[in-house]
Amino acid sequence: MDARSAYPGTTHRRRIPWADLSRYAALIVLTLITLAPVFVMFATSFKELVEIQSRVPRWLFMPTLSNYQTIITQYRFVPYLISSAVIGLGSTGLTLLTAGMAAFALARMRFPGRGLIAQTTLVIRMIPPAVLAVTVIGFWIAWGIGDLVPGIRYTLPDGLGRGNLLDGSQLGLMLFYTALNLPFSIWLLYGFIRQIPVELEEAAIVDGANMLQVLFRVVFPLMGAGFAVSAIFTFRIAWNEFILALMLTNRFTKTLPVFAAEFIRDDGVQWGQMMAVGTLIVIPPMLITFFAARQIIQGVSAGAVKG
Repeated sequence: MDARSAYPGTTHRRRIPWADLSRYAALIVLTLITLAPVFVMFATSFKELVEIQSRVPRWLFMPTLSNYQTIITQYRFVPYLISSAVIGLGSTGLTLLTAGMAAFALARMRFPGRGLIAQTTLVIRMIPPAVLAVTVIGFWIAWGIGDLVPGIRYTLPDGLGRGNLLDGSQLGLMLFYTALNLPFSIWLLYGFIRQIPVELEEAAIVDGANMLQVLFRVVFPLMGAGFAVSAIFTFRIAWNEFILALMLTNRFTKTLPVFAAEFIRDDGVQWGQMMAVGTLIVIPPMLITFFAARQIIQGVSAGAVKG
C-alpha cells in the first residue's frame, strides 16, 4: 500500500535538486560570458561611428548596413574571402589525407618508435604558431615558397576587386597549416582506426585488394564521423589563424583575419568596419559548430581511445 494512501493527511515533499540547479546556473553564466564579446561585436557592426564613440553605451539604436557596404564595395573583402576559403579548404583536404594515412600506419603497422609517436602527437600540437613563426619564415625565404607558383590572376565583376588563385603564398600557407593541424587529426583518426576490425582489411586483402584499395575502399569509408570532426576543427584553425597569415601572404592573397587588422590605423581604429569583418569571419565556424555539435561530441568521444 502506498504511504500517501495509508496516511491521507501527509503530503509528499519533493526535494529541490540544488546540485542540478547549480550546474545549470554555472553553465548559463559561462555561456553569457562566452557570448558577450560576440554580441558586442555583432551589435557594433550595425552602429554608426557616432554611436560607437559615445561614452555612454547605447543598447537601443537604429541598425545600419553601411559598415558592411563599405567593406564589400570599397575594400577587397571578396578576394580576401576567396583566399581564406581556398587556404582553409585546401589545408583541410591535405590534412585529412595525410592524417588518415599516418593514423593507419600508427594503428596497423609495427615499426620502431610507433608507440612514442602515437602518444606524443598532441604534445606537438601544444606549440603555439607564434613560436614557430621565425622558423617558418626561415623555410619560406630559403626555399622560395612564396615564389614557386605565380598564381592565377582573376578580376571580379562590379568593381569587387581582383586577386590571385592558388598563388605560391597560398600553397605554402596550406602546407604550414597542414603541418600545424596534423597532430590533432592523427590523434583523433588513430582512435577511429583502432575501433575498425582488422578482419575487414584481411578479407579485402584475401579478395585481391592492395594496401591503397584497402585504405580508400574499406578503412576510410568507415571513418566518416572521424573525418567530419577532424575537418571541422582543421578548417576552423586555418580560417581563424592570424600570425602566419600576416607574415606570409601578400596584398593579393591576404586572409580575412589579416584584412580585419587593416582597420587599425594611425588616425584611429575603424571599429564599425572592423566589427563587420569580424562578424563575417565568425559566422561560418559558428554555423558549422552549431549544426555539427552532436557529430563533434560523438566523434571526439569515439576517437579518444587509448592505444
